[in-house]
Amino acid sequence: MERSLPNYKKIYEDIISKKCPEKYEQCASLLNKSEISTMDVLYLNEVVFGKTKESEIINRKHKSYDHESIIKILDYQRKNKLTNIQVSKQFNLSRNTVSKWKKEFSY
Repeated sequence: MERSLPNYKKIYEDIISKKCPEKYEQCASLLNKSEISTMDVLYLNEVVFGKTKESEIINRKHKSYDHESIIKILDYQRKNKLTNIQVSKQFNLSRNTVSKWKKEFSY
């Protein structure tokens, strides 16, 4: 059985148009894409709702990354020669998660 994903594009278009239309310009390039990636969703969420310490703690528990996003994060780490700790701080992850991904995806 295939797992269906929420239509994040439609969700964020509705939120922006109703609650904060002034932020549409900032998000237009992402909203015009045919598919929105996990990294795009995280960016949109930060733009629309802001970034507070409380929201980071709550959102960290509910984040999930698709294969494509994990590969992008690991490529970013390799290109910039960052440690697991630096990457975890950059993307607000656990360093153990980064380590697990590296083992799982042979990086």
